[in-house]
Amino acid sequence: MLSPHEVATLLLLKDAPDRINSDRAELDALRELQLIANAPARPDFPFSHVTPRGEAVLRAFARVR
Repeated sequence: MLSPHEVATLLLLKDAPDRINSDRAELDALRELQLIANAPARPDFPFSHVTPRGEAVLRAFARVR
């Protein structure tokens, strides 16, 4: 089960990855659950991204509300 902080971090990472501090503890938990992955180091997108599994979790949350 995801904590509210992990859910918020997943949502923020999907919508605004450049606004997340890379040292957040929630990122480690999301990586461990394979909901996010590190993007390859590219100058145009140096951030983590939501994986297809993470997208599925977000879609499930959208259906519940």
